[in-house]
Amino acid sequence: MPKVCLDDRAIINVSGKDAEDLLQGLITTDIGALAPDEVRPGALLTPQGKILFDFLISRDDETLRLETARDQAEALLKRLTMYKLRSAVDLSLLSPAPVTIVFAEDQPAGSYRDHRFEKAGMPVFRLYRDTPGPEAPLADFDRLRIAAGVAVSGADYALQDAFPHDVLMDMNGGLSFRKGCYVGQEVISRMQHRGTARRRVVIVAGDAPLPPTGASISVDGRPIGSLGTVRNQTGLAIVRIDKAGEAIANGETILAGDVAVSLTLPGWTGLTFPGDAGEASA
Repeated sequence: MPKVCLDDRAIINVSGKDAEDLLQGLITTDIGALAPDEVRPGALLTPQGKILFDFLISRDDETLRLETARDQAEALLKRLTMYKLRSAVDLSLLSPAPVTIVFAEDQPAGSYRDHRFEKAGMPVFRLYRDTPGPEAPLADFDRLRIAAGVAVSGADYALQDAFPHDVLMDMNGGLSFRKGCYVGQEVISRMQHRGTARRRVVIVAGDAPLPPTGASISVDGRPIGSLGTVRNQTGLAIVRIDKAGEAIANGETILAGDVAVSLTLPGWTGLTFPGDAGEASA
């Protein structure tokens, strides 16, 4: 049972009789739909609807666990402390925190199903402790994320720059349109009902090794997005799918830096490039 140990994670534990009510009114995830053995993505948004903090949320008995990147944990804790006011909520931070990714057909005892990969038909589990088994390199997890179209902040997008739709939270269990109000909800609901989401995560495949993270995805010198995670000739990017669709229709070459690439929307989403069956090629 191969595993990947992450060394850049932190955990904020949220407990107390008002914990669920507090988070339900703040974050994008519907906590009522969160099963005891799963982890779902979530975000705390700006009032303008952009991702201010992102995390993975799960249950640990009566405590709600927010797993996030170490470099945003202190700021997220401070923001939650500001929102809790006089609520009966206790907040505590564990940083660094042990997080182990396990690739297995059957769910290991004490682990949590990663809902993002489950949507993509891939069995990936998270453990909040170490576990026996051969350790795989982080690159293996990156390649799995690329294949599944699972983007993460820092590597694939900058906080305060992306909407939840950009990173597929509207499709992977991280964004609720039914639970009621939360910070930024009005903007996000408007995007959903008007169908105005134009930036999406795509899987990038190059004719040669791709340039580094941050390289521009362009058509005829016009940028339509930028590269995120890169592993040799494949990677993730967030692009304007309407512009990519135009490029397909016009038979134009799509470049990542100076490398000709094809762009594919993750198949599990059911999304297609406007005017195309789902793939943009060089």
